[in-house]
Amino acid sequence: MEVFLVRGLGDFAPHAQGWTESWHTLIRGLGRFDAGAFLAFEGSLRAELVSRGEKGACVLRFHGDDGTGVLSSAQSIGQIPLPPYIEAARKIRHDSEGVDDSDRYQTVYATSPGAVAAPTAGLHFTPELMARLEADGHQLARVTLHVGPGTFRPVSGEDPSQHLLDAEWYNVSPVAASLIEAARREGRPIIAVGTTVVRTLETLGRLGPIAPGQGFTDILILPGDRFQVVTDLITNFHLPKSSLLMLVSAFAGREPVLAAYTDAVARGYRFYSYGDAMFIRSEDRLS
Repeated sequence: MEVFLVRGLGDFAPHAQGWTESWHTLIRGLGRFDAGAFLAFEGSLRAELVSRGEKGACVLRFHGDDGTGVLSSAQSIGQIPLPPYIEAARKIRHDSEGVDDSDRYQTVYATSPGAVAAPTAGLHFTPELMARLEADGHQLARVTLHVGPGTFRPVSGEDPSQHLLDAEWYNVSPVAASLIEAARREGRPIIAVGTTVVRTLETLGRLGPIAPGQGFTDILILPGDRFQVVTDLITNFHLPKSSLLMLVSAFAGREPVLAAYTDAVARGYRFYSYGDAMFIRSEDRLS
């Protein structure tokens, strides 16, 4: 079976025999096992099945004897969960030899583990590009939103406003909050690199001035919603019927976005994680 780590419950507890730590997970191939069952992994890592929900959602209480915790164990015995289309692309692309997707599928500025997927818009940035941006006078503010699996679930039902997003953890430092709020107050552009940044900033913006802090957001942004903070957006091309595409349509207007997608398909643009990106400027948006 396959255990996909989603989010820790923050209850890491060391003890004389090692440690315990609980996680929300998605398990594929669990069969008929129910609460109380134990899973054995490579080495000494074990896990008790605490609860089992729908579509593979489970809570596991891990037990280890190396004193480090789940993430450290995953680094040594686990694998980076790459999107399935990247796995498929490995079989047909010409640069497969010598390419490490577990390293490539990560932004150069990532620091805090916890997301279940990389924020794809950030994959376009290199240290050299970021240095050039700062040299040209752009201020770079770093915020965190740990992408969860709910982000990728298609919007179902006739009324998108009834779609529920899983809560995702965010963190905005005092330095970042100060930079963003100053730009907002002075009417300067605030360019979000990716929809995860949009969701983080718009969550805080609906509360008032941008203030430092951390918490969880389940904000769903749909056409018709007003943006309080972000003025410009860099984003990849997203899947149909996704909450991400609806966010972009809310930002730039449904018809212009669909026209951009039509043009991208006609020109052979690449979509998804390693694909092309678009830059939506404030002057391009429908008022």
